[in-house]
Amino acid sequence: MTGPEAADPARRPAGLHRQPGDGWVECACGRRHWGLHGAAGLLLFRTDDGGRAESVVLQHRAVWSDQGGTWGIPGGALAPGERPEDGAVREAAEEAGIDPEAVSVLTTRVLDHGTWSYTTVVARATGFHDPRPTDHESLAVAWVRVAEVPARPLLPAFEAAWPELRELLP
Repeated sequence: MTGPEAADPARRPAGLHRQPGDGWVECACGRRHWGLHGAAGLLLFRTDDGGRAESVVLQHRAVWSDQGGTWGIPGGALAPGERPEDGAVREAAEEAGIDPEAVSVLTTRVLDHGTWSYTTVVARATGFHDPRPTDHESLAVAWVRVAEVPARPLLPAFEAAWPELRELLP
């Protein structure tokens, strides 16, 4: 849910481009959220030899972004008419160098506030991925062992969702 319209635009790097769908929504929940048409993020995992989820890709959010300095999943605003699955994979490719051809979407979870929604897209890595910052929205991007996720300073919404999301991983 990062975007060029951060809490402190003066700290935002120059040269960030806007996309259709970029913008803040004043939500019925009383908060503002990024994405005029909602937002989506990719929870990409890889498995060990026994088929159990071993690690997930996390993004250390740039300090200039909304709730910057926290860890979450790559994601962002959906374009008009864009499916959340497509938007999450697109955002992960843009922000974290994830190869869209080596991702298999398994399921989604939607946080629906009526006026705005966020879709977490859970996907298995089906090939090699070298996650890394590929734009100004990340301080770091890394594979993080599933057991170590709660030890990171997490984006509050991701921290709240993690227990349920963890249950979706094999």
